[in-house]
Formats: sequence, C-alpha cells, structure tokens
Amino acid sequence: MAESLTISTSTKKEERYEALLPQIESLVSGESDLVANLSNIVAALKQTFNFFWVGFYLVKENDQNGGKQELVLGPFQGPIACTRIGLGKGVCGTSWKEKKVILVPNVDEFPGHIACSSDSKSEIVLPALKNKNVFLVLDVDSDELDDFDEIDERYLGEVIRVIEKII
Repeated sequence: MAESLTISTSTKKEERYEALLPQIESLVSGESDLVANLSNIVAALKQTFNFFWVGFYLVKENDQNGGKQELVLGPFQGPIACTRIGLGKGVCGTSWKEKKVILVPNVDEFPGHIACSSDSKSEIVLPALKNKNVFLVLDVDSDELDDFDEIDERYLGEVIRVIEKII
C-alpha cells in the first residue's frame, strides 16, 4: 500500500486524473477492508482536486424501516452531510434508482435536489454495481456552477471500476 500521494502539479484536470488513478489502485491493493479503501479513495480525490465535498453513500437495509433499502452516508470529506437518502430522492437517490451517472451543472435546477449544504452548486454522482445492483454511489459536489464535465465523468468512472473490483 502507498503511504503517500504524489499529486500532479498540472493545471489540466485530465493529467491529474491520469496521475491519480494508478495511485488509487495502489492504495486499495492488498487491503480487504472496504471502509479503509473507500476512506483512502475519498482522501485521494479531495487532496488532488480539493472538491467541496466528496464521499460515498452505501445501499443498506434499514431494519427500523421494515428492511427498506436506502443510501446511508459512508466515508466522505467536506462539510457534514445528509445521513440517509431514499431511492429516487435527490441526485444520489436518482443515480441509484436509474443505475446511471448523473451530472448536474446547477443543483438548483435539479427537481427534488436535496440541499445537504446550501454552498453546493454543481454535482456528479456515479453508481458502483455489484451483481448488477447498485452497491454504493460516489457523490462529488462543487461550490462552483457547472464544475463537472465529461472528463470528470470518464475518470471518476475509472475510479468506480476500481471500486467494483473490491466490493
């Protein structure tokens, strides 16, 4: 396991992702604990890109709610966040329900957006699948409008593929 992160000084987002991906693979290699791996992935993303908020929501059954599944907050970095999100609720719940990446240039224009932080302006959410079902979602927020694009979608998708190998 890598004990430190080498951050690219490139101003090009794509080059920073390309430098980060093999380091993320190294971080999770040989470690079997999911929480440890997700925590390190979040830290690496936050350290490299200084995202406003980056973290995971895991699909879990809520025994107090009749076994109904919901997204439950996992490892993250940034301001405090919503703890539980229902299927189809907000950007994360919609990504879970539709099993697809959702990129939102302006969260105020997303129907049903859940404002965990009023400082969040744009967002990208990517689901990770296990046995064809969503296991978790990666949620990345920015305090800038229209801050995510196809480069983020492509490379965060690569991060998701690393995660899908370890879940």
